[in-house]
Amino acid sequence: MDRRALEEYEKVLGVEHPSILTSVSNLALVLRYQGKYEAAEEMNRRALEGYEKVLGVEHPDTLTSVSNLAAMLQDQGMYEAAEEMNRRALEGREKVLGVEHPDTLTSVYCLAYLFHTQKRYEDALILYLRASAGFLKSLGPDHSATQKCSQTYTSMVTEMEGHDINI
Repeated sequence: MDRRALEEYEKVLGVEHPSILTSVSNLALVLRYQGKYEAAEEMNRRALEGYEKVLGVEHPDTLTSVSNLAAMLQDQGMYEAAEEMNRRALEGREKVLGVEHPDTLTSVYCLAYLFHTQKRYEDALILYLRASAGFLKSLGPDHSATQKCSQTYTSMVTEMEGHDINI
């Protein structure tokens, strides 16, 4: 259904229209959740290239596309490429949105989670604490992002204790 709608919109708006690129991103997300990683990666890269061309490399929508690609690469175990994309999204959001913006903090959290996944606990710890403090300050204690970050951090600490890892 999404592919058919996308094809129709492309005919009307053109393949580089921001609305089309959003649809491409949405299709990539659907494919990712279906476990169709190659197709999802292709759609993510198509969206990213389009956003870079139409909106520029530092536009918030482009940086969201960078972050989406990072998550998809991480799902495939492509950790080095995922780290590169996560760092790009974080640096861009810090520059464009500021260090305390919720989207920037989401990038901090995503990079922390990547490090956590790789058992790079020291790196993850610093970033989880930064994201948690930032979410608490900007969104409050009851916001889902604040709670998820706190829960994931707590999960990592428990994991470390179970393996007698001290930081």
